[in-house]
Amino acid sequence: MTLTAPPRTPPGVAPAPAPARRRRISTSGTASRTLISAVDLQRHRKLYFTVLGLTLLVFTLVFLFPLYWMVTGAVKSPAEFARSTPTFIPESWHPETYATAWTNMRIAKYFTNTVFYATGGWLISLLVDVGVAYALSKLKPIFGKVVLGLMLASLMLPAAALLVPAYKTVVDVPLFHVNLLNTPWALWLPAAANAFNVYVLKRFFDQIPDDLLDAASIDGAGKLRQLWSIILPLSRPVLGVTSIFIIVAMWKDFLWPLLVLQDPESQTLSVALARLSNTSQVPPTEFMAGLAIASLPMIVVFLIFQRSIIGGLSAGSMKG
Repeated sequence: MTLTAPPRTPPGVAPAPAPARRRRISTSGTASRTLISAVDLQRHRKLYFTVLGLTLLVFTLVFLFPLYWMVTGAVKSPAEFARSTPTFIPESWHPETYATAWTNMRIAKYFTNTVFYATGGWLISLLVDVGVAYALSKLKPIFGKVVLGLMLASLMLPAAALLVPAYKTVVDVPLFHVNLLNTPWALWLPAAANAFNVYVLKRFFDQIPDDLLDAASIDGAGKLRQLWSIILPLSRPVLGVTSIFIIVAMWKDFLWPLLVLQDPESQTLSVALARLSNTSQVPPTEFMAGLAIASLPMIVVFLIFQRSIIGGLSAGSMKG
């Protein structure tokens, strides 16, 4: 075997540049699986974005058209609203219908009732759900997994199947024999037992390292102090999301308040609007205005906290 030395460069001549190495592009760890590959996307770029735009437009119209019909229906005249051939754009505008509906339908009264029920239900539900989730996650009770499994199994039951047992429980509370009809507790106590909120909170609490709680325990902090000083400050994202879920559920609920709030003065806004719609004293345009006013707060809440909702649900891990 003979070794040949590389040719020497004559003096005064610049050395030839080394051949460039081909860089191997590694897609591992950076590429992600998609429905359409990058090559096909470049070939059919216009077709792809055309189909995507049409799909988004159709779904937007499907979801927003009922809102548009409700808002514009309120500003029509009663004669125009009652036509057999509907008009998509009002021929005459009557925005004063909203002020008339606010006064004649006593929306302020029922709006205050709904805010009161939603606020109380939020406080009680958060207190119960946080306590149950903390006990199942960190206190590790006996048969804790069985209790959690039974709670999650209740999510498989249709809500209509639970109406009769829940109503009988509210009419005559076991052990106490108290009738809770026409009281806020008829709404607050059933809403506090929410298996979905407990599961979301427990999953977040499981990601909090036990070392933090052990260090606090060595310093003399009890279980309640650990919950108040460590668990709750770290759980602000998921607590915000759970709070939004509770308030929205309390605000939009109709069937259960209809059953347990039989006194007209104590009814929520949704129940009162349904009751007033059956009377001949309320024109249909004023009823549409009342529906628009009732839906406005929750739309504003979603538009403000939509990022918090998505971020809170996905916040389930902590960096070590």
